[in-house]
Amino acid sequence: MVTLVVVGFLAGVITSLSPCVLPVLPIVLTSGGPQRRKWRPYLVIAGLVLSFALSTLFGSLVLSALGLPQTLLRDAGVVVLALIAVGLLWPRFGELLERPFARLSGRPVNPDGNGIVLGLGLGLLFVPCAGPVLATIAVIGANHTFSAGALALTAAFAVGCGVPLLVLAVAGDAITRRVAAIRERARGFRIASGVIMLVVAVAIAFNLTDGLQTAVPGYTEALQQSVENNSEAQGELHKLNGPGAGSDTSAATAAPGANCQPGGQTLQNCGRAPELTGITDWLNTKPLTLAGLRGKVVLIDFWTYSCINCQRTLPHVESWYSAYQKAGLEIIGVHTPEFAFEHDTSNIEAQAKALGVKYPIAVDNSYATWNAYANQYWPAEYLIDAEGDVRHVSFGEGDYSGTEQLIRQLLTSASSTVDLPTETEVADTTPSEQQTPETYLGSQYAPLHVSGGTPNNSTLQAFQFPPTLQPDTYALAGSWQAADAESITSGAGARLELSYQAKYVYLVLGGSGTVTAQANGKTQTIAVSGEPKLYTLVDNGPYQRSTLTLDFTPGIDAYDFTFG
Repeated sequence: MVTLVVVGFLAGVITSLSPCVLPVLPIVLTSGGPQRRKWRPYLVIAGLVLSFALSTLFGSLVLSALGLPQTLLRDAGVVVLALIAVGLLWPRFGELLERPFARLSGRPVNPDGNGIVLGLGLGLLFVPCAGPVLATIAVIGANHTFSAGALALTAAFAVGCGVPLLVLAVAGDAITRRVAAIRERARGFRIASGVIMLVVAVAIAFNLTDGLQTAVPGYTEALQQSVENNSEAQGELHKLNGPGAGSDTSAATAAPGANCQPGGQTLQNCGRAPELTGITDWLNTKPLTLAGLRGKVVLIDFWTYSCINCQRTLPHVESWYSAYQKAGLEIIGVHTPEFAFEHDTSNIEAQAKALGVKYPIAVDNSYATWNAYANQYWPAEYLIDAEGDVRHVSFGEGDYSGTEQLIRQLLTSASSTVDLPTETEVADTTPSEQQTPETYLGSQYAPLHVSGGTPNNSTLQAFQFPPTLQPDTYALAGSWQAADAESITSGAGARLELSYQAKYVYLVLGGSGTVTAQANGKTQTIAVSGEPKLYTLVDNGPYQRSTLTLDFTPGIDAYDFTFG
């Protein structure tokens, strides 16, 4: 916990000194001044820290529960900023805005007294540069998996962001109070503050600040990497990251993954297998329980249908099911969704059929079974013996023959008379070369892998490709919008360039239209329709460093690049 707090705080401090603070910086610097209470800068920053922390963690949960658009909080922040700006320009209106707060506190009306409200509005508009810490907080908030560690990390990051901003706000206040020319023109300073605030509100509303942020070099990037990407920090963040972050410490300690070394060629004693829990639907079977399967060998396979790593694993898992079911093996594919569209049972059923999955599927939309196993990976296998104990765990792809040998050992142990078939023969397509990491396009992840700007609200924005494209990044051109936190949607003339290192390139796409892909001197047009699913964009070239160019018709949702 101490490491999380320290890393979160330092990451926040670095973030508030980065180019990402530029849109709110003018307001922070002018938050104090002549004729304003000396503690107003403290209220502004306190409001910013509070609203940023709460909206980041709980905003998605509240808006989803109420059926409201995910951009509502940002829009509310713009409105608050604009109203306070008008209040500064028009004192009578400012008095009306401040009157309810004056009545609550029993003090005289002061048009400049809305410090905490201004801070709350700024916190909804403060969008820090993404890094591992912010990405972890965003994933926790998106998946609604809160824990003491998650709250501590968020609070430390928000306070870290607030400390340098508070120093700037207090410094700006001190300067304006000490400069005679400003003191003598307090009314003019007030009007100037209102103009600055209104300009910032309009600029943020129309995404005019994106170009400013991307044009300024990332002068804090190296420092951010040194704080957030060291092994100790990554280890602590890894415990929180992903939908499994909501598991409490005692559950995680008792979970099979904590008691077993992943992989390996021998059976281990990993502890009792947690029962399947919180399953909302079953496909290809009636409801099952591990207690009811006692006497059988069981393989629990955590997967999600749009995950290319899972798709490469499925042929092996399906072949084991076909070969060993009669010998006493049961396989349960626990489908735990990564994206919102993967919660739809009809989508899961359709894609499972398309992928040839015939074994039982447990729909784990609430992550209850995922958390019971303290799992953090797609795909992940937990091999359970006939007595109900986990004997082997495996995360990710590969070593299929090793897992099959352990399945055969457990089947033989369960029944000395079992007649095992010959071993299966399915080609292992696990990539052996270093390749571009999985690249999400949604606003909750970007700009982790983006060169240039990225959409950040539901309004169509115009983009241009940057002069150069950094390795393992993408860039946009034409019109794009971010209708939700998980994807971006194409508009007129929408294009995307991707620098990648791999042999195969895949992209999760939804909506209706076509995508024209150009890479390695070849062009193909892909028809997109129906619910979002994984499409293959490049499968005809050697393993190499290359650039892929995509042209989209309007109305296509793009989610996530994966590679092979």
